[in-house]
Amino acid sequence: MTKPKYTFAVTGLNAIDSPGPGLAVIKSLREAESFDARIIGLSYETMEPGIYMHDLVDKSYQVPYPVAGQKVLFDRLCYINSVENIDFLFPNFDAELFNFIILKDKLEEELGIKMVLPTQSQFDARHKVNLYEYGKEHKVKVPYAKMVFNSYEIQAIVNEIEFPLVVKGKYYDANIAYTTDQAVQYFNKIAAKWGLPVLVQEFIHGSEVNVCGVGDGTGVTIGAVPMRKLYITDKGKAWAGVTLDNPKLLEITANLVKNTKWQGPFELEFIKTNDDEYYLIEINPRFPAWCYLTVGAGQNQVEALVNIGMGKEVKPFKTYDIGKMFIRYSNDMIVDMKKFEHISTLGEL
Repeated sequence: MTKPKYTFAVTGLNAIDSPGPGLAVIKSLREAESFDARIIGLSYETMEPGIYMHDLVDKSYQVPYPVAGQKVLFDRLCYINSVENIDFLFPNFDAELFNFIILKDKLEEELGIKMVLPTQSQFDARHKVNLYEYGKEHKVKVPYAKMVFNSYEIQAIVNEIEFPLVVKGKYYDANIAYTTDQAVQYFNKIAAKWGLPVLVQEFIHGSEVNVCGVGDGTGVTIGAVPMRKLYITDKGKAWAGVTLDNPKLLEITANLVKNTKWQGPFELEFIKTNDDEYYLIEINPRFPAWCYLTVGAGQNQVEALVNIGMGKEVKPFKTYDIGKMFIRYSNDMIVDMKKFEHISTLGEL
């Protein structure tokens, strides 16, 4: 039986010290057994390495930044789709998901582009600024946190939360502060970059463990693989990790997916304390940059998500390989300057 061939559009092609998930998603698509893949890269900047990695990406187009709004994005996707006939789209950045969630039905009905994403209410409920209440509602431990709109508010929070504490941006960035001056400094830096509010959160001592998974929207967990970070960059990003045998963490994940009826990919970030307690510190509503590890562990969750979107029956993964590692590395790629000029001037390559 001939396998179908789908054309995928994928964002998140950067590969810096805080890498986007795009290249990991693309590698997972390339290794799918149930379909063949043609890959269209969607880039925001001309220096995103994925644009020039033609062994992974067949063609690339620049798209407008999320602040441009839904209409500008839709118009650009209309043009790209008229050339490429996209079947499925993977948005891989938190900051762009709001626009794609709003456009989801329109993209499918008018352009035939499918996506599997969390609903707007699911996306909003798991936001960092709502996570503490979210945890109480779903009986998951979450560190105490408060939203801060002005640096003068930090001193009052310091009286409630002992040092160290964590200062977080509403989309990205997290810094551990050990003094009030340091907390104010991080607040100003994050607010300037990501806007308000900034989150000030209780620091939980322990080791970080994450789960990459997929929910089908009915409460069923299609796949879930837990990972412990082995090497962390100065931005807190995993540069190496290993899959874990952790039934308790999988149980917490399955219960959360069941209670919320989560739809689409997710990454759950936990702190495991010395007392074997798990504190949920973040829910990312998309695949993480390390999602290719799930393929190496026997669960191609990206492939499963595509088949869900295509209306095919997808059975939950029952097992995964324990002790599988990923190690990220830097590489020098030689690119002709004419290619850079081409994407910079024409917006496609």
